[in-house]
Amino acid sequence: MAQENFIRRYLMKAGKMGHNGFQIGQTSTENPHALHISFSIEKSTSETANTAKVQIWNLSPANLSILDTKDCTIELQAGYANHIALILAGNVVTSSTEMDGADRMTEIEVVDGRVALRDTYISISRSGKVNSKEVFDQIAGEMGVSVVYSKGCKFKTLPHGFSYVGAAKTALKKLCKTCGLKWSIQNSVLQIRKPNEAITTRAYLLSTDTGLLEVPKRITISSESDDSSNGKSNSQIGYEVKYFLNGAIGVNDYIRLESDKVRGYFRVYKLTIDGDNLEGDWICTAQLLEVK
Repeated sequence: MAQENFIRRYLMKAGKMGHNGFQIGQTSTENPHALHISFSIEKSTSETANTAKVQIWNLSPANLSILDTKDCTIELQAGYANHIALILAGNVVTSSTEMDGADRMTEIEVVDGRVALRDTYISISRSGKVNSKEVFDQIAGEMGVSVVYSKGCKFKTLPHGFSYVGAAKTALKKLCKTCGLKWSIQNSVLQIRKPNEAITTRAYLLSTDTGLLEVPKRITISSESDDSSNGKSNSQIGYEVKYFLNGAIGVNDYIRLESDKVRGYFRVYKLTIDGDNLEGDWICTAQLLEVK
């Protein structure tokens, strides 16, 4: 395994938008050791928000007070040597601190897109013919998040316009149903895509040379295009894989899997990221669905 996968680094920023925050994880010649951190992140293609737990040891009282501010945001980057990538962006739901031996440990619960999903209520009234993509863009703007679309998205023209008052997430659900699309929030970015399609066309190579661990395990997962109302259920074949942390690989990304037993192109359906900068390995566990 390449040596760079053993030189672990992280950088975490926290604070309320538009206010002073704090940053930890930097090291220097004078201060070669970053604060102890542990994290467990769960992501999926679901409309339900992604969640994470982050534990940090010996934060200063000033930094602890920042975590307690309403709607405090967290951004966590992690990786190896000179290559780190964003693995978590979201809002602090709870934080609690207790003694861990002689140290002070703070546990933080984070939800991706919590404020955008919880607080955004919109009023849209567009008469005449309107392209649904324009409405998606408007909803994302109201939510305060950027939006990306998969290549296969087809946006219907709404002949009688679009009117809606209420929670933004309900408007997304309504518009996606009309267009036959799916949505989720990943690292505070709204993804709109065709069912079973990756959000980008670029594929990441996953092999033993790039961090793949163990033998891929075959799995079967219900298709996103299932029609449960008619009693129809299609299943997709995929694999569960483990690999050294690679923050560049996210949910709905393409993977080119190369192992002794499995070779092919897959989409990341679910992803967990676990790590501790002082002990154990930094590991990603992903469920990959076959791309047909």
